[in-house]
Amino acid sequence: MTNTSIYIRPMGRMASSALPAGSAGPPAIAVGGRDDLRFAAAELIERDGTGTRRRLLGAAEVMGAAGVHGQALLERLQQPRPPICGIALDRPRLMGVVNVTPDSFFDGGHHGTTDAAIEHALRLEAEGADILDIGGESTRPGSEAVNLDEECRRVLPVIAALARRSRARLSIDTRKAVVMRRAALEGAHIVNDVSALMHDPDSLQTVAEIGLPVVLMHALGDPRTMQQDPRYDDVVLDVCDMLAARISACERAGIPRARLIVDPGIGFGKTLAHNLALLGSLSLFHSLGCGVMLGASRKSFIGGLTGAQAGERLPGSLAAALLGAAQGVQILRVHDVAATRQALAVWEGSLG
Repeated sequence: MTNTSIYIRPMGRMASSALPAGSAGPPAIAVGGRDDLRFAAAELIERDGTGTRRRLLGAAEVMGAAGVHGQALLERLQQPRPPICGIALDRPRLMGVVNVTPDSFFDGGHHGTTDAAIEHALRLEAEGADILDIGGESTRPGSEAVNLDEECRRVLPVIAALARRSRARLSIDTRKAVVMRRAALEGAHIVNDVSALMHDPDSLQTVAEIGLPVVLMHALGDPRTMQQDPRYDDVVLDVCDMLAARISACERAGIPRARLIVDPGIGFGKTLAHNLALLGSLSLFHSLGCGVMLGASRKSFIGGLTGAQAGERLPGSLAAALLGAAQGVQILRVHDVAATRQALAVWEGSLG
Protein backbone atom coordinates (compact mmCIF):
# COMPACT_ATOMS: atom_id res chain seq x y z
CA MET A 1 0.00 0.00 0.00
CA THR A 2 1.37 3.42 -0.96
CA ASN A 3 1.63 6.01 1.82
CA THR A 4 -0.08 9.24 0.82
CA SER A 5 0.68 12.64 2.32
CA ILE A 6 -2.08 15.26 2.25
CA TYR A 7 -1.67 19.03 2.29
CA ILE A 8 -4.24 21.85 2.33
CA ARG A 9 -3.46 25.32 0.99
CA PRO A 10 -6.23 27.86 1.71
CA MET A 11 -6.91 30.21 -1.21
CA GLY A 12 -9.21 33.10 -2.02
CA ARG A 13 -9.15 35.20 1.13
CA MET A 14 -12.50 36.84 1.84
CA ALA A 15 -12.77 40.47 2.94
CA SER A 16 -14.45 40.89 6.32
CA SER A 17 -16.68 43.62 4.88
CA ALA A 18 -18.16 41.09 2.45
CA LEU A 19 -19.94 39.25 5.29
CA PRO A 20 -23.52 40.35 6.05
CA ALA A 21 -23.92 41.77 9.55
CA GLY A 22 -24.74 39.05 12.04
CA SER A 23 -24.24 36.32 9.44
CA ALA A 24 -21.71 33.52 9.35
CA GLY A 25 -21.57 33.98 5.60
CA PRO A 26 -20.88 31.30 2.98
CA PRO A 27 -18.77 28.21 3.76
CA ALA A 28 -15.21 29.25 4.47
CA ILE A 29 -11.99 27.98 5.98
CA ALA A 30 -11.25 30.15 9.03
CA VAL A 31 -7.50 29.91 9.56
CA GLY A 32 -6.43 29.91 13.19
CA GLY A 33 -10.02 30.34 14.32
CA ARG A 34 -10.09 33.95 13.10
CA ASP A 35 -13.26 35.34 11.56
CA ASP A 36 -11.15 37.92 9.72
CA LEU A 37 -8.96 35.23 8.15
CA ARG A 38 -11.45 33.27 6.05
CA PHE A 39 -10.71 31.58 2.74
CA ALA A 40 -13.31 30.60 0.16
CA ALA A 41 -11.38 27.70 -1.34
CA ALA A 42 -8.33 25.51 -0.96
CA GLU A 43 -5.91 23.48 -2.98
CA LEU A 44 -6.05 19.86 -1.81
CA ILE A 45 -2.70 18.21 -2.52
CA GLU A 46 -1.93 14.49 -2.33
CA ARG A 47 1.59 13.12 -2.74
CA ASP A 48 2.84 9.56 -2.77
CA GLY A 49 5.44 7.46 -4.55
CA THR A 50 3.60 7.80 -7.85
CA GLY A 51 3.51 11.58 -7.94
CA THR A 52 1.58 14.64 -6.78
CA ARG A 53 -2.09 15.38 -7.45
CA ARG A 54 -3.72 18.77 -6.92
CA ARG A 55 -7.38 19.78 -6.82
CA LEU A 56 -8.85 23.25 -6.36
CA LEU A 57 -12.02 22.95 -4.29
CA GLY A 58 -14.51 25.28 -2.65
CA ALA A 59 -14.46 25.39 1.16
CA ALA A 60 -17.48 23.10 1.49
CA GLU A 61 -15.98 20.64 -1.01
CA VAL A 62 -12.70 20.49 0.90
CA MET A 63 -14.56 19.58 4.06
CA GLY A 64 -16.13 16.63 2.28
CA ALA A 65 -13.23 15.50 0.11
CA ALA A 66 -10.27 15.53 2.45
CA GLY A 67 -10.73 12.05 3.98
CA VAL A 68 -10.00 11.12 7.58
CA HIS A 69 -6.40 12.37 7.60
CA GLY A 70 -7.36 15.50 5.69
CA GLN A 71 -10.17 16.24 8.13
CA ALA A 72 -7.70 16.15 11.01
CA LEU A 73 -5.43 18.46 9.02
CA LEU A 74 -8.30 20.83 8.32
CA GLU A 75 -9.31 20.86 11.96
CA ARG A 76 -5.75 21.71 13.02
CA LEU A 77 -5.58 24.44 10.38
CA GLN A 78 -8.73 26.07 11.79
CA GLN A 79 -7.99 25.75 15.50
CA PRO A 80 -7.40 29.06 17.34
CA ARG A 81 -3.73 29.81 17.93
CA PRO A 82 -2.81 30.48 21.56
CA PRO A 83 -0.88 33.66 22.39
CA ILE A 84 2.91 33.51 22.19
CA CYS A 85 4.49 34.85 25.40
CA GLY A 86 1.40 36.99 25.93
CA ILE A 87 1.12 38.26 22.34
CA ALA A 88 -2.20 37.41 20.72
CA LEU A 89 -1.84 36.11 17.17
CA ASP A 90 -4.96 37.94 16.05
CA ARG A 91 -3.21 40.12 13.46
CA PRO A 92 0.23 40.36 11.83
CA ARG A 93 2.81 41.03 14.54
CA LEU A 94 6.15 42.70 13.81
CA MET A 95 9.50 41.29 14.90
CA GLY A 96 12.23 43.89 14.56
CA VAL A 97 15.72 42.69 13.64
CA VAL A 98 18.59 43.68 15.96
CA ASN A 99 21.89 42.34 14.61
CA VAL A 100 24.72 42.75 17.12
CA THR A 101 27.21 41.63 14.48
CA PRO A 102 29.91 43.09 12.23
CA ASP A 103 28.91 41.04 9.17
CA SER A 104 25.14 40.70 8.74
CA PHE A 105 24.09 41.03 5.11
CA PHE A 106 22.09 44.29 5.46
CA ASP A 107 23.09 46.20 8.60
CA GLY A 108 26.30 44.45 9.66
CA GLY A 109 28.34 46.65 11.98
CA HIS A 110 25.72 49.43 12.24
CA HIS A 111 24.56 48.17 15.64
CA GLY A 112 27.62 46.13 16.60
CA THR A 113 28.19 47.71 20.01
CA THR A 114 25.99 47.14 23.04
CA ASP A 115 24.85 50.76 23.25
CA ALA A 116 24.13 51.02 19.52
CA ALA A 117 22.15 47.79 19.54
CA ILE A 118 20.07 48.90 22.55
CA GLU A 119 19.36 52.27 20.95
CA HIS A 120 18.33 50.60 17.69
CA ALA A 121 16.09 48.10 19.50
CA LEU A 122 14.31 50.84 21.44
CA ARG A 123 13.78 52.76 18.21
CA LEU A 124 12.22 49.69 16.59
CA GLU A 125 9.95 49.29 19.60
CA ALA A 126 8.87 52.92 19.31
CA GLU A 127 8.08 52.29 15.63
CA GLY A 128 5.73 49.45 16.58
CA ALA A 129 7.74 46.26 16.98
CA ASP A 130 5.96 43.69 19.12
CA ILE A 131 9.10 41.53 19.35
CA LEU A 132 12.80 42.41 19.19
CA ASP A 133 14.99 39.66 17.71
CA ILE A 134 18.56 39.95 19.03
CA GLY A 135 21.26 37.96 17.26
CA GLY A 136 25.03 37.81 17.62
CA GLU A 137 25.93 35.42 14.80
CA SER A 138 25.32 36.17 11.15
CA THR A 139 23.74 33.26 9.27
CA ARG A 140 23.83 34.90 5.84
CA PRO A 141 24.94 32.61 2.99
CA GLY A 142 28.66 31.89 3.26
CA SER A 143 29.01 33.13 6.85
CA GLU A 144 31.33 31.51 9.36
CA ALA A 145 30.25 30.34 12.82
CA VAL A 146 30.92 32.54 15.86
CA ASN A 147 32.33 30.93 19.00
CA LEU A 148 30.16 30.64 22.10
CA ASP A 149 31.93 33.21 24.25
CA GLU A 150 31.91 35.86 21.54
CA GLU A 151 28.21 35.33 20.78
CA CYS A 152 27.34 35.64 24.48
CA ARG A 153 29.50 38.77 24.78
CA ARG A 154 27.54 40.36 21.95
CA VAL A 155 23.96 39.53 22.87
CA LEU A 156 23.60 39.02 26.62
CA PRO A 157 24.24 42.63 27.71
CA VAL A 158 21.75 43.83 25.09
CA ILE A 159 19.07 41.43 26.29
CA ALA A 160 19.70 42.29 29.94
CA ALA A 161 19.36 46.01 29.25
CA LEU A 162 16.25 45.63 27.10
CA ALA A 163 14.63 43.41 29.70
CA ARG A 164 14.76 46.43 32.02
CA ARG A 165 13.92 49.14 29.51
CA SER A 166 11.65 47.66 26.86
CA ARG A 167 8.06 46.48 26.98
CA ALA A 168 8.47 44.47 23.76
CA ARG A 169 9.01 40.72 23.89
CA LEU A 170 12.65 39.72 23.42
CA SER A 171 13.77 36.96 21.08
CA ILE A 172 17.22 35.40 21.05
CA ASP A 173 18.34 34.48 17.53
CA THR A 174 20.81 31.63 18.10
CA ARG A 175 21.63 28.03 17.24
CA LYS A 176 23.45 27.30 20.51
CA ALA A 177 21.80 25.74 23.56
CA VAL A 178 24.03 27.56 26.05
CA VAL A 179 23.16 30.92 24.50
CA MET A 180 19.46 30.02 24.65
CA ARG A 181 19.68 29.17 28.33
CA ARG A 182 21.76 32.20 29.30
CA ALA A 183 19.55 34.54 27.25
CA ALA A 184 16.47 33.19 29.03
CA LEU A 185 18.11 33.97 32.37
CA GLU A 186 18.75 37.54 31.19
CA GLY A 187 15.10 38.02 30.20
CA ALA A 188 14.55 36.62 26.70
CA HIS A 189 10.99 35.46 26.00
CA ILE A 190 11.41 33.55 22.70
CA VAL A 191 14.06 31.39 21.04
CA ASN A 192 14.53 31.84 17.28
CA ASP A 193 16.67 29.04 15.82
CA VAL A 194 17.44 29.00 12.09
CA SER A 195 18.35 25.31 12.40
CA ALA A 196 15.00 24.29 13.93
CA LEU A 197 16.83 22.98 17.03
CA MET A 198 19.07 20.66 14.98
CA HIS A 199 22.44 22.44 15.07
CA ASP A 200 23.12 21.82 18.75
CA PRO A 201 22.26 18.34 20.11
CA ASP A 202 21.38 19.91 23.49
CA SER A 203 18.93 22.48 22.15
CA LEU A 204 15.77 20.35 22.23
CA GLN A 205 16.22 19.49 25.90
CA THR A 206 17.26 23.04 26.72
CA VAL A 207 14.16 24.62 25.17
CA ALA A 208 11.98 22.02 26.88
CA GLU A 209 13.53 22.94 30.23
CA ILE A 210 13.51 26.73 29.94
CA GLY A 211 9.90 26.68 28.77
CA LEU A 212 10.11 29.41 26.11
CA PRO A 213 8.31 29.46 22.76
CA VAL A 214 10.60 28.65 19.85
CA VAL A 215 10.70 29.51 16.15
CA LEU A 216 11.58 26.48 14.03
CA MET A 217 13.02 27.65 10.74
CA HIS A 218 13.74 25.48 7.73
CA ALA A 219 17.27 25.61 6.33
CA LEU A 220 18.91 23.26 3.87
CA GLY A 221 22.37 22.71 5.27
CA ASP A 222 24.80 25.01 7.07
CA PRO A 223 24.96 28.75 6.23
CA ARG A 224 28.46 28.28 4.79
CA THR A 225 27.23 25.89 2.10
CA MET A 226 23.44 26.14 1.94
CA GLN A 227 23.32 28.08 -1.32
CA GLN A 228 25.48 25.59 -3.22
CA ASP A 229 22.97 24.05 -5.64
CA PRO A 230 19.98 23.48 -3.29
CA ARG A 231 17.49 20.93 -4.67
CA TYR A 232 14.02 19.69 -3.72
CA ASP A 233 11.41 17.38 -5.19
CA ASP A 234 8.78 20.02 -4.40
CA VAL A 235 10.14 22.86 -2.27
CA VAL A 236 6.83 23.80 -0.61
CA LEU A 237 5.86 20.24 0.31
CA ASP A 238 9.41 19.25 1.27
CA VAL A 239 9.78 22.25 3.58
CA CYS A 240 6.37 21.51 5.12
CA ASP A 241 7.38 17.88 5.71
CA MET A 242 10.63 18.89 7.39
CA LEU A 243 8.87 21.36 9.68
CA ALA A 244 6.25 18.73 10.53
CA ALA A 245 9.06 16.35 11.50
CA ARG A 246 10.65 19.00 13.71
CA ILE A 247 7.32 19.70 15.40
CA SER A 248 7.03 15.97 16.16
CA ALA A 249 10.58 15.95 17.56
CA CYS A 250 9.73 18.91 19.78
CA GLU A 251 6.58 17.27 21.08
CA ARG A 252 8.51 14.09 21.90
CA ALA A 253 11.02 16.24 23.80
CA GLY A 254 8.26 17.84 25.85
CA ILE A 255 7.80 21.08 23.90
CA PRO A 256 4.08 21.43 23.14
CA ARG A 257 2.84 22.59 19.74
CA ALA A 258 1.30 25.65 21.45
CA ARG A 259 4.84 26.94 22.03
CA LEU A 260 5.99 26.47 18.43
CA ILE A 261 6.21 28.89 15.51
CA VAL A 262 7.26 27.75 12.04
CA ASP A 263 9.26 29.69 9.44
CA PRO A 264 9.79 28.35 5.89
CA GLY A 265 13.25 29.93 5.81
CA ILE A 266 13.28 32.25 2.81
CA GLY A 267 16.85 32.42 1.48
CA PHE A 268 18.20 29.53 3.54
CA GLY A 269 19.18 26.88 1.01
CA LYS A 270 16.77 28.07 -1.69
CA THR A 271 17.08 29.39 -5.21
CA LEU A 272 15.08 32.37 -6.45
CA ALA A 273 12.44 29.98 -7.83
CA HIS A 274 12.25 28.14 -4.50
CA ASN A 275 11.77 31.38 -2.57
CA LEU A 276 9.01 32.58 -4.87
CA ALA A 277 7.22 29.23 -4.67
CA LEU A 278 7.26 29.43 -0.87
CA LEU A 279 6.02 33.02 -0.86
CA GLY A 280 3.12 32.02 -3.07
CA SER A 281 2.12 29.10 -0.83
CA LEU A 282 2.57 30.43 2.71
CA SER A 283 -1.02 29.64 3.67
CA LEU A 284 -0.24 25.91 3.37
CA PHE A 285 1.94 26.09 6.50
CA HIS A 286 -1.07 26.91 8.71
CA SER A 287 -1.99 23.22 8.51
CA LEU A 288 0.95 22.55 10.84
CA GLY A 289 -1.16 23.99 13.66
CA CYS A 290 1.38 26.63 14.73
CA GLY A 291 1.90 30.31 14.27
CA VAL A 292 3.70 31.10 11.01
CA MET A 293 6.59 33.56 10.71
CA LEU A 294 7.98 35.08 7.52
CA GLY A 295 11.48 36.54 7.30
CA ALA A 296 11.85 37.97 3.80
CA SER A 297 13.06 41.47 4.65
CA ARG A 298 15.87 42.83 2.43
CA LYS A 299 16.85 39.33 1.26
CA SER A 300 18.74 38.50 -1.90
CA PHE A 301 15.76 37.05 -3.80
CA ILE A 302 14.51 40.65 -4.11
CA GLY A 303 17.81 41.55 -5.73
CA GLY A 304 17.51 38.49 -7.94
CA LEU A 305 14.22 39.80 -9.28
CA THR A 306 15.11 43.49 -9.51
CA GLY A 307 18.88 43.91 -9.35
CA ALA A 308 18.51 46.02 -6.20
CA GLN A 309 21.24 45.93 -3.56
CA ALA A 310 20.32 45.26 0.09
CA GLY A 311 19.98 48.95 0.90
CA GLU A 312 17.52 49.43 -1.97
CA ARG A 313 15.18 46.53 -1.21
CA LEU A 314 12.58 48.18 1.01
CA PRO A 315 9.82 48.20 -1.66
CA GLY A 316 10.35 44.50 -2.34
CA SER A 317 10.41 43.78 1.39
CA LEU A 318 7.07 45.54 1.86
CA ALA A 319 5.56 43.58 -1.02
CA ALA A 320 6.69 40.31 0.56
CA ALA A 321 5.30 41.37 3.96
CA LEU A 322 1.90 42.16 2.47
CA LEU A 323 1.91 38.89 0.56
CA GLY A 324 2.53 37.11 3.86
CA ALA A 325 -0.15 39.07 5.69
CA ALA A 326 -2.69 38.29 2.97
CA GLN A 327 -2.03 34.59 3.56
CA GLY A 328 -2.43 34.88 7.33
CA VAL A 329 1.20 34.94 8.45
CA GLN A 330 1.12 35.89 12.12
CA ILE A 331 4.67 37.24 12.58
CA LEU A 332 6.69 39.30 10.10
CA ARG A 333 10.42 39.54 10.85
CA VAL A 334 11.54 42.87 9.38
CA HIS A 335 14.34 45.42 9.40
CA ASP A 336 12.00 48.35 8.61
CA VAL A 337 9.32 48.37 11.30
CA ALA A 338 7.79 51.80 10.71
CA ALA A 339 7.47 51.33 6.94
CA THR A 340 6.03 47.84 7.32
CA ARG A 341 3.56 49.00 9.95
CA GLN A 342 2.35 51.77 7.63
CA ALA A 343 1.97 49.39 4.70
CA LEU A 344 0.00 46.97 6.87
CA ALA A 345 -2.28 49.75 8.11
CA VAL A 346 -3.26 50.66 4.55
CA TRP A 347 -3.69 47.03 3.53
CA GLU A 348 -5.74 46.13 6.64
CA GLY A 349 -7.90 49.22 6.18
CA SER A 350 -8.84 48.07 2.70
CA LEU A 351 -10.23 44.81 4.07
CA GLY A 352 -13.04 46.55 5.93
